[in-house]
Amino acid sequence: MTPKSDRPKRIIGLTGGIGTGKSTVSHYLASTYQLPVLDADIYAREAVEIGSPILSAITERYGSDILLADGTLNRQKLGQIVFSNPDERRWVEQQIHPYVRAQFVEAINQLPKQTVVLVVPLLFEAGITDLVTEIWVVYCSRQQQLERLMQRDRLTLEQAQARINSQMPIEQKCQRADIILDNSSNPEALLKQIDAVLKTR
Repeated sequence: MTPKSDRPKRIIGLTGGIGTGKSTVSHYLASTYQLPVLDADIYAREAVEIGSPILSAITERYGSDILLADGTLNRQKLGQIVFSNPDERRWVEQQIHPYVRAQFVEAINQLPKQTVVLVVPLLFEAGITDLVTEIWVVYCSRQQQLERLMQRDRLTLEQAQARINSQMPIEQKCQRADIILDNSSNPEALLKQIDAVLKTR
């Protein structure tokens, strides 16, 4: 299933490694340039809401212990499983990625805007590159990723490393990017790069 021929002419696929600064970029594009932003993480959360077939499949595979007392998914417990077992991570992704893709396609077809931003942490891993017309990768060093991730999510070094290792190396993503936004300095420098890109493209 692919978008219709009358889809927006410019579809930016915004990606990068975990903790590199994708949210900062997407918020700026939405607030400053009023661009519609579609977020894969939001769709992924919708995919496992109470009553969804995907949550039922996850519960069947891992047991009712994977749920919190209110019946919602225990994301922390699921994270412990998938970030320590690549096979289980792939299985969970195979449940969720098709749903996320379908939501993107539907939203793209309904938007009249000429430019749309898709925020997809696993843009390459999920095989969603065919939905976008250009790819922006937000970059920072692995050490910065680790420090930001440990501080933001209160993870141990080992937990942060497992999450980073579960994704395609940021260097490989940069090789496939049309635009690389370097977020190794400060937020102001990052936003200036975005302004420069939008003025020239």
